[in-house]
Amino acid sequence: MNETATKTLTQKEEDLLKHLSHLDSILVAYSGGVDSSVLAFYARKALGDRAKIAIAVSASLAHEDLDAAREQAEKFNFDLIEVETKEIEDPAYQKNDGSRCYHCKKTLFEELEDIARDLDIKYIAYGAIMDDMKDSRPGTRAAREHRVLSPLQAAGLEKSEIRELAQKAGLPSWDRPQAACLSSRLPINEIVTVAKLSQIEKAESYLHSLGFKQLRVRHHGEIARIELEESEIARLSADRELMAKVAKELKSYGYKFVTLDMTGYKQGGANVAEYLEQLKKAGN
Repeated sequence: MNETATKTLTQKEEDLLKHLSHLDSILVAYSGGVDSSVLAFYARKALGDRAKIAIAVSASLAHEDLDAAREQAEKFNFDLIEVETKEIEDPAYQKNDGSRCYHCKKTLFEELEDIARDLDIKYIAYGAIMDDMKDSRPGTRAAREHRVLSPLQAAGLEKSEIRELAQKAGLPSWDRPQAACLSSRLPINEIVTVAKLSQIEKAESYLHSLGFKQLRVRHHGEIARIELEESEIARLSADRELMAKVAKELKSYGYKFVTLDMTGYKQGGANVAEYLEQLKKAGN
């Protein structure tokens, strides 16, 4: 059995602090999600002011996620650095093929390298965890190319353990639903535009305002496909008045059709080619 897998959470926490304390200085890529939040918290705990925390601000980050990240950073005195990234202006990113995440992370790390150089910071780190090693992560290639550290992986931390550490630290993000950039709501190879991202953000923000938590609004041109958790599917589908209200609101954002995906929320659910093809045929 892997030695890391046999370690207790307390031992992994000690390893994380030890690893961070050996670094001269560090710039943490922070998004407000639980992984990067834990990394930021422990970096500050180990290094104090020698740990700087930076967040990328762009059209692909929902305003409500940015606000939550800012509030948490203020509460824990992260002294947050905000950097405006313009990955959406990169044709390679706009193309939205299988390498979109690579171009996003590449842009971010290039920006962070400039900040690190200006502030005389030796290392850059991001919140990759053990779970990320189980599937393809184009951003990992960008991290490797730019020699970005992944201290949470070095400590052998998995998602459930990260959430436990976050709860112990009192981080508001400890139970925050898993998030992803707004561009992930578009099917692969559909061009990314600011207008589309704004449309998606409005739709998801509205659904959040109704109390729905873990969700995605998948963007298929004129079609908005709503993904909810199983319990929330039941809540929406059982209330015809609420369904009509949601449909009316999302249509006001420019969608012609609003659908509820009865298979529920799933990561990577924007790329359901067969589903989209069926909807196109139904519209003919």
